[in-house]
Amino acid sequence: MNDHKSGPRFIVGIDLGTTNCSLAYLDTQKETNRIENFDIPQIVAPGEVGRKRLLPSFVYLPTEHEKEGGGLTMPWDPFGDRVVGEYARARGAEVHGRLVVSAKSWLCHSGVDRTAPLLPLDAPEEVQRLSPIVATATYLRHIKAAWNHTIGKETGEKLEHQDIFITIPASFDAVARDLTVKAASSAGLENITLLEEPQAAFYAWLHWHDKDWKELVAPGDLLLVCDVGGGTTDFSLIQVSSQDGQLALERIAVGEHILLGGDNMDLALTFAVAEDLKSRNTNLDEAQLQILWHNVRIAKEKLLTDEALDMVPVIIPGRGSGLVGATIRTSLTRQQVKELLLEGFLPICEKDACPQGTTRIGLQEMGLPYATDSAITRHLARFLARHMKRPEKAGKEAVPSAILFNGGVFKASILRRRMLETIGGWLPKGSEPPKELTGTDLDLAVSRGAVHFGMACRGDGIRIRSGTERSYYIGIESARPAVPGIPTPVKALCVVPKGMEEGSAVSLPGMSLGLVVGQKVQFKFMGSTVRPQDRPGAMITDWGDSIEPVSSIQTEMTAPELEPGTVIPVEIEAKVTEIGTLSLSLVSRERGLKFDLEFNVRD
Repeated sequence: MNDHKSGPRFIVGIDLGTTNCSLAYLDTQKETNRIENFDIPQIVAPGEVGRKRLLPSFVYLPTEHEKEGGGLTMPWDPFGDRVVGEYARARGAEVHGRLVVSAKSWLCHSGVDRTAPLLPLDAPEEVQRLSPIVATATYLRHIKAAWNHTIGKETGEKLEHQDIFITIPASFDAVARDLTVKAASSAGLENITLLEEPQAAFYAWLHWHDKDWKELVAPGDLLLVCDVGGGTTDFSLIQVSSQDGQLALERIAVGEHILLGGDNMDLALTFAVAEDLKSRNTNLDEAQLQILWHNVRIAKEKLLTDEALDMVPVIIPGRGSGLVGATIRTSLTRQQVKELLLEGFLPICEKDACPQGTTRIGLQEMGLPYATDSAITRHLARFLARHMKRPEKAGKEAVPSAILFNGGVFKASILRRRMLETIGGWLPKGSEPPKELTGTDLDLAVSRGAVHFGMACRGDGIRIRSGTERSYYIGIESARPAVPGIPTPVKALCVVPKGMEEGSAVSLPGMSLGLVVGQKVQFKFMGSTVRPQDRPGAMITDWGDSIEPVSSIQTEMTAPELEPGTVIPVEIEAKVTEIGTLSLSLVSRERGLKFDLEFNVRD
């Protein structure tokens, strides 16, 4: 099919990763469906610009002396106030308090003001901090400028005029999704669609196996996408079924947001090396630990890439004037990497295992809400157990028959083997071990899969269905006289039926409801996994325990021209967005007013 040729010339996928960003694209004016990777120009050393397939998600805030010295500007940025990418990561490891990291994790941290200038946390007074949203916009602005400087020289080829699909964790909350959209808008990218990273990874696998994927999976297969990147762990389950004789795919479950990934592994190895040095009477200060962390990460990657290596040297500059004799030399060994990563992060565990909690200290430094248990396998066991406990899954094993790995962590075959071994131990006796779905580039799969999703949106390829797991309702206060001691009854109005696909919308024309404006009110959202028969517009008065509370929102619907407490007639329009939020619009046609509500249907 060539339906994807209608629309903007390029379909663009951007992986906005915690540790690295990447961009892939399809030129629809070419006859082939070949997805290309965009090598992103960035500073790799002072005065040197190189093109790399990954843009490290780091912002370095240079000193005035560094800016005056030159060499930190890009063709589109004559000032060099913020350095993004490879050199930013390397230089930031050497200079304390000037490196912005993990902006994506801060973007979904509900415990802080995500629009406030927070980063770097350890910045000295003279450094102007960035908010998580500004840091995210900085990455996107760099990517946009790099594209327009190389590919998008003509107006119709500029990045802002293309179909852009930006990936986010499946577990991002509604605020983080909205802030991602705002960061893109701040960077001048308005025409964007958000896509879950695990789904994008699976779309990349579908694209790679375009001719034979139906031979590799079959109806009844339960596919696990296990995505462990630099900063996060993400799980998704995709069910394979048969509809009208054709294979169909449905995303049926997503995990919670877990701040656990390759960065944690690098830190664990760093502490191990530091403790070894300490046992030999060599203590490192904070700046040296930061450099050690950077160099240990490089050493780890070498050991995991080349199985012939048993050890990689690690060098740390000495304190003071940097005399050669003060240089500290140590090493990272294969045995250290194997023991720490396998036993610390991927221990063999039972299928009913749960992450282990610890008693937390009441006062803490401000920071990210990292997972307290580093065992990814235990987090996975809990995710699968929760899925199995859903009413419609009662009595069924929720153990995957196939696994798609994604994220830089799983470039190491030893880690993939350990995960397969652990999950295989959870299967009933006599069951076939889970098979690994192979063929994707773990660094680039997410951005390339986002492009394939864009092709599917234009009619070229299968789409993963991701219908709602519940029917959803909004509480409606009954119109009846007040009775002392008896609360006013609440009815449940069905606004979304179970299984409604994301990206779909419904309206309830002719059903007029009264909306209170100008004062604080509460909206109650409810859900049901056992009432698939309810259609939009159904008003339920007696539901027993078949409908449960899901969420509530306290807000004020502002209408300055109306007296506070006025009730106006409205109609409801509902949409389940592509990124898993239920968006309700309360529309007053006679007054030309529209009020919007939104909450997450993934929680």
